[in-house]
Amino acid sequence: MKSNVHSDISYKLMLRIVKVLNVILVTIPYGICWFGFYAGRIASPYYAKGNWAIIALFVMLYIWVGRTYDAFLVSYNRISEMIYSQVLAILVADTAMFIVLWLLGKTFPFMVPALLALGVQVLLSAAWSLIAHNWYFHMYPAKKTFIVWDMRRGMTELIHSYGLTKKFQVVGDCSASECIKNLDRLDGMEAVFLSGVHSHDRNIIIKYCVERHISTFVIPRIGDVLMSSAHRMHMFHLPMLRVDGYNPTPEFLFLKRTFDIVCSLMGMVLTSPIMLVTAICIKKTDGGPVFYKQTRLTKDGKEFDVLKFRSMRVDAEKDGKARLSTGDKDDRITPVGHVIRKCRIDELPQFINILKGDMSLVGPRPERPEIAREYEKELPEFRLRLQAKCGLTGYAQVHGKYNTTPYDKLQMDLMYIANASLAQDLSILFATVKILFMPESTEGIAEGAVTAMQQEAAAGCVEEGQEK
Repeated sequence: MKSNVHSDISYKLMLRIVKVLNVILVTIPYGICWFGFYAGRIASPYYAKGNWAIIALFVMLYIWVGRTYDAFLVSYNRISEMIYSQVLAILVADTAMFIVLWLLGKTFPFMVPALLALGVQVLLSAAWSLIAHNWYFHMYPAKKTFIVWDMRRGMTELIHSYGLTKKFQVVGDCSASECIKNLDRLDGMEAVFLSGVHSHDRNIIIKYCVERHISTFVIPRIGDVLMSSAHRMHMFHLPMLRVDGYNPTPEFLFLKRTFDIVCSLMGMVLTSPIMLVTAICIKKTDGGPVFYKQTRLTKDGKEFDVLKFRSMRVDAEKDGKARLSTGDKDDRITPVGHVIRKCRIDELPQFINILKGDMSLVGPRPERPEIAREYEKELPEFRLRLQAKCGLTGYAQVHGKYNTTPYDKLQMDLMYIANASLAQDLSILFATVKILFMPESTEGIAEGAVTAMQQEAAAGCVEEGQEK
């Protein structure tokens, strides 16, 4: 029986050493900058321990932000993705520490040393990303991978399109029913993907893989996501899992609402120049209204008017029919609209919705009632998103795309609802910064794709029904 390389202790140790090296390389320029220039220029200079506490604070901040942006995933990210994530993490950590320096010095610090350190950090990070990526795939070749599917197909194409062929070498695939009849075809595999597999078949395959130390990647279904919030307990001298719906504590709701108010007020103040310029540009383009109101759904199905900067023609839906955007090729989008949609500027007026209490900073994205009803015809569980207040950003926006299917959006929103916490909200807010400059996150819905998404949702719903 062949041991899985991924679970090997030496493999984990080597990967950790490589990641620690990254933190050291990024910290050295910051440390030189602090000790060589800024340490003696703050209002009350520290002794040795205080200076090292500053360095430690930078390290902890950089590691936390880096993990949020998946900056250390050598084995899964492309080089370009690693560099992008690393640079973002460095920018956030350096900016936060510069603000700390500003507070300690009581005057605005001289920026040149910090900018020089930033430049060196970016260069070292890029070099590390290139070397670490090449080292990893030289030392650890692609895993022999098998794909088992049921309701979902196309996992091989996804592996290719996301550039993971260096990580997973797909050597075969089959349906779940075929796999169950001949489980020994998984022998010798290092990774197995289970895509939309019925729970009964899935459990048999997982047990077989675990026994043989084969890594198993499972695409969950709605029932699995709901179970992820289960509370472990003991009753009748038996292990038991208690599953509830969205049931946050009063303390969490109070802190979340306070956080929403403070951040939305700060957001409005900081982005007011951008909003003013945007309003002028929209008005001058065609003389139409600057803002656009649209009915959306929030907690418990309550309707409210979401406020956005208008990015489409005034007559975009003159027939009264709700239609999703088809992306950059949508001829209803104005020239200004193309810019503000790419940069998410059209969403900024929603700070007002957050202040009013219709929305939260983080939560399931508010859907239009007409489109939600269409989805619910084939996927009744889609209404489970409405357990929590909708958000300006959310788990599905960060980890999905505009054209992610309703079934997958639902699962991601339920993942957020199942583990609601301020820490998760903060992580999602930081992760939102990462996707602002990723064009694929705003890909539109192709013509006829809504029907296709409904069909996939129906397939997922049928499978859920089979379990019931």
